[in-house]
Amino acid sequence: MARFDLPLDELRVYRSDSVEPDDFGAFWDKTLQEARAYELNARFEPVEVGLSTIQVYHVTFAGFGGHPVKGWLRVPADATGELPLVVEFVGYGNGRGLPHEHLLWASSGRAHFVMDTRGQGSAWGGGGDTADPVGASPSYPGFATRGLDAPENYYYRRVFTDAVRAVEAARSHPLTDASRTTVLGLSQGGGVALAVGGLLPDLAAVAPDVPFLCDFPRAVSLTDRHPYREIGLYLKTHRGRSSDVLHTLSYFDGVHFAARGRAPALFSVGLEDQTCPPSTVYAAFNAWAHAEKSIEVYEFNDHEGGGPYQEAARLRWLRTYA
Repeated sequence: MARFDLPLDELRVYRSDSVEPDDFGAFWDKTLQEARAYELNARFEPVEVGLSTIQVYHVTFAGFGGHPVKGWLRVPADATGELPLVVEFVGYGNGRGLPHEHLLWASSGRAHFVMDTRGQGSAWGGGGDTADPVGASPSYPGFATRGLDAPENYYYRRVFTDAVRAVEAARSHPLTDASRTTVLGLSQGGGVALAVGGLLPDLAAVAPDVPFLCDFPRAVSLTDRHPYREIGLYLKTHRGRSSDVLHTLSYFDGVHFAARGRAPALFSVGLEDQTCPPSTVYAAFNAWAHAEKSIEVYEFNDHEGGGPYQEAARLRWLRTYA
């Protein structure tokens, strides 16, 4: 697929039409306050997987509603002091995977925490282990329309809250240095990283790759690929509800979290990406509030973005910050 979105010079100045709700900040302050009323209860259990250079811990902590959320913490096997911390969020339909996966960041001498995404982990990858015990109003198959009847019920309210608590859980381990915390992810994981970047004021760096969950008004009308298409198909059945749905989604739009970003950021974008169109990525990048920000542009790539090239770029970039 050739390029279908705005030309690059227009992308560089593009701004979203998404309207931030007046109570956006209050909504998230209240959500996190309610979550923190539950004991974090982070537990780290060593797992023997036959790796000689990396130690893996099975992690459980209390996320949204006090619900148990799983994860993996990986650290260099010989670690004795506080390590820079990378917290990673995974793509749509994936889970935390198996304990021997995702070895890059621990191999770089950092502590690496991978959060399981509640209710997901059965579409690809190594699977997931975290249930989502909260019911929802009628929705289109997938996760993007669950609870669209109200911001309080929307699925990603739970996921974003879990993600903030995941950072807090990872920081509670004695081998991690909270002052050198980076959050990152690709696609859905990038969108979650953006949310955490807007909700936590003390991160060292944020690295969202080809992020999902950005500029909903444009995304749902521009691409016919899932997951955004799930929202369009929901509205195809629930006629006349577009304004209400976009209002709910505005509480979860990466553009509004980006406007609160208080850490250096490295984004990436694929200019032929039909899953997360380039303009939606640039909408978040251009809104990112911290002055230290850059974006890696992959001119002829779809949603795979930079792949291993972007991994190398992140490794180089992160040396400056954590």
